[in-house]
Amino acid sequence: MSEESSEPTITEGRPHSPPSLLLFGKWDTTEVQVNDVGLVRYISLKPSLIPHTSGRHAHKRFHKSNVPIVERFANKLLNAGKRKEKKTRTGRNAGKKLKALNKLRRVFEMIDYRTGLNPVQVLVTAIENAAPAEETTRISYGGMAYPRSVDVAPQRRIDLALRYLCVSAVRSSHKNAKSFEECLVDELLLAYKNDPGSFAVSRKEERERVARSAR
Repeated sequence: MSEESSEPTITEGRPHSPPSLLLFGKWDTTEVQVNDVGLVRYISLKPSLIPHTSGRHAHKRFHKSNVPIVERFANKLLNAGKRKEKKTRTGRNAGKKLKALNKLRRVFEMIDYRTGLNPVQVLVTAIENAAPAEETTRISYGGMAYPRSVDVAPQRRIDLALRYLCVSAVRSSHKNAKSFEECLVDELLLAYKNDPGSFAVSRKEERERVARSAR
């Protein structure tokens, strides 16, 4: 009678692949599509659990393109209430990065509950629809200054779109029964649909209209 082998049996199967990092443990950023070709290099969708890079890209030229777009949006929320943005974030929301991230997480949960869409995709599409492609600059010639239409750099297009989205939520939530999160959700969904009722989309169209008249 042959003795049974004591060696463990090896079962063949698919190799175990580690799960991808989900934003806030819920949403996958790798499936988000950027339709605007000019903004693909400047919208970072690198997978991360918490959108916080600890400022490792600060004070480096053009390195904010490596910052996740969700974190850039949260950084804009820190300075959304000021009339004029500064490089140093001062004011009542200065340093409250965790508070901004918690608000943004609630906003994403509300978008997911209302529409069933990936909220990161909603944010990216809203940025594309609110990013102006043309604006004006002042040119001095012969002692006279006049406006001239110029193309907007891709990095500035994203900065302007993020600023418009945040400013709209701050203004609409002032003396309003709706909370700041609800106003931000409404603005993102309107900009996602490219609705003229969106403050960000209307500001983009106004800036481009002025630029067309200065050609």
